[in-house]
Amino acid sequence: MDHDTSRETLSRPAVVCGLAVFCCLLWGSAFPSIKSGYALFQIAAEDWQTQLLFAGLRFTLAGLMVIAAGSLTSRRFLVPAAPALRKIAVLSLLQTVVQYTFFYLGLAHASGVTSSILGSSSVFFSILLASLLFHMEKVTVRKIAGCLIGFAGVVTVNLFQAQALDAGFHLNGEGFILISSLSCSLAAIMMKRYSAGEDPRMLTGWQFLLGGLILSAFGLAAGGRIRTVSAPGLVLLLYLGFISAAAYTIWSILLKYNPVSGVTIYGFTNPVFGVILSGLILGEAGQAFSVKNLLALGFVCAGIWLVNSRTAE
Repeated sequence: MDHDTSRETLSRPAVVCGLAVFCCLLWGSAFPSIKSGYALFQIAAEDWQTQLLFAGLRFTLAGLMVIAAGSLTSRRFLVPAAPALRKIAVLSLLQTVVQYTFFYLGLAHASGVTSSILGSSSVFFSILLASLLFHMEKVTVRKIAGCLIGFAGVVTVNLFQAQALDAGFHLNGEGFILISSLSCSLAAIMMKRYSAGEDPRMLTGWQFLLGGLILSAFGLAAGGRIRTVSAPGLVLLLYLGFISAAAYTIWSILLKYNPVSGVTIYGFTNPVFGVILSGLILGEAGQAFSVKNLLALGFVCAGIWLVNSRTAE
């Protein structure tokens, strides 16, 4: 498939919608999967060193998967040229090291349901940063209103879940998830810029590999150790690597051929999948399907509709 054909195909609304929702389904399954991984590998909530090591192993695997798959499909080894090294370093810092350091540490101190909803704030950050800071897209009243309404859902789930969260908001829990989301947004914008002249598969694979090795080394140096290994745990770790490899590769390709807001807006489906899967897998059904979370998700859906409206452009 040549460049023009790829652009035409991957810019079709139905294709963008289907692929983006598939990515979000995978990401939504990551929240309960990580929690389950902590249990299978017997990683305590306060053992942040091993949590970072666990994250590093996941992303090292993801990087190897992307590089291998990309090399096979392109029939050449995906080796970054010298000009791409700085781009890989920036993406690795934002998308893997910073984002997932805060994400993994935050997830250990927040429920899977709340984390999945807070993670949707990356959509608001992406749209606002692309419009107001990087001037990549037009600022409109509907986009701003959609962001504010959707973010009201993120705030609502924290303000009115004091019982579930003990105090409603903790810096090392919900706060870290928000910092992770901001880093994710910056990474999406930089991927949009960098992929204009680079293969997004190459960028994704090498930034994951570099970031995964950094996280693993830091976790090991800080004293992190994987002491409990089982077949189910290894299968889950491979699945987590696959989530990142598949979802981020597809997502980065979509960003190459579409506006940032046109892709990241589908990130609002993350909390929907995360809430449902967390409820089913983690035994948090009472919290997942509560009136409070349904209200928050209602705000999120309204934000999607407003920002995705044709008149929002």
